[in-house]
Amino acid sequence: MSSTTYRTPAVAVGTGLILLVGVVLVSLTVGKGDVSVTESLRALVSPEDGNSAHITVRSVRLPRAMLAILVGAALALSGALVQTLTRNPLAEPGLLGITAGASFAVVVATRYFDASGQVATLVVAFVGAAVAAFAVQLVGRADPLRLLLAGVALTAVLAGLSIGIRLTDPATFDRYRFWSVGSLAGREQLPLLLPCLVLAIALLAALLLGPPLGAVMLGDDVAHGLGVKVVRVRVLTLLVATILAATATAVAGPIMFVGLIVPHVVRRFSQASISWLMLLCLVAGPLLTVAADILARVLLETGEVPVAILTAVIGGPVLIWVVRRHGTVGG
Repeated sequence: MSSTTYRTPAVAVGTGLILLVGVVLVSLTVGKGDVSVTESLRALVSPEDGNSAHITVRSVRLPRAMLAILVGAALALSGALVQTLTRNPLAEPGLLGITAGASFAVVVATRYFDASGQVATLVVAFVGAAVAAFAVQLVGRADPLRLLLAGVALTAVLAGLSIGIRLTDPATFDRYRFWSVGSLAGREQLPLLLPCLVLAIALLAALLLGPPLGAVMLGDDVAHGLGVKVVRVRVLTLLVATILAATATAVAGPIMFVGLIVPHVVRRFSQASISWLMLLCLVAGPLLTVAADILARVLLETGEVPVAILTAVIGGPVLIWVVRRHGTVGG
């Protein structure tokens, strides 16, 4: 079997799914009070009432793993959609200010308008993300590095303003001190049915956009010839990418670089197919976030490291590599 065969999209997706199942099983066993893999499986298939290990697995670690899967998939697909649509290898929700916009909007709405409900939080996060994306695009336009600088600058400004607002109100600061640095810790205990439903629908929409978006990438004339409505596809792509990033931010806080790392890693396995790229991101994004969440629990003996810090440690070198490889030329 040739080495090319190992790089086929189907093999890559299958391998990724196997690895994902493995890291999810590991995530069920790691934490305060380690639980064996066998006991974790028993907790899933035959739980015992009153068994503290089973309760921990089912009520804390499994929901947290599922949340990590959804957040990772959302951020990875959002990054892939934005990179593909803009043909910009540096495009990523966190780097383009989308994540910071959603985060800032949530803090402002909570501090000054007491918008603490799930629906209000999701709507506010989406509006903030959309405004930030528009502002960065307006400043950066088509130049990849200019777009990156505009996004980083806006992110820094909004992050500073968010910190200032939280410091003026102890209640807001205490409520968002873990969320604001991008963490999954404690989020599994919140009612997450609505945001998870929104993420699931948006993920499905992203996958459905694969074929028409692939046609658009061939050129507007070719896309029109294939019966694709180009403007509609572009608008829907931006809308879905913003919803994915905003909802993931509303749930887990600002987590950067997942949307940059994953598309670049899996693109070599996609064989230039947008649909396969979407599927690969759907697997690799959760794989990264679940693995980062596992590391977050074990790196420190005294507590947890926020997941966003680990993704930043990984993503920083990847960003440098992408800039060196692509320079000022769009991807």
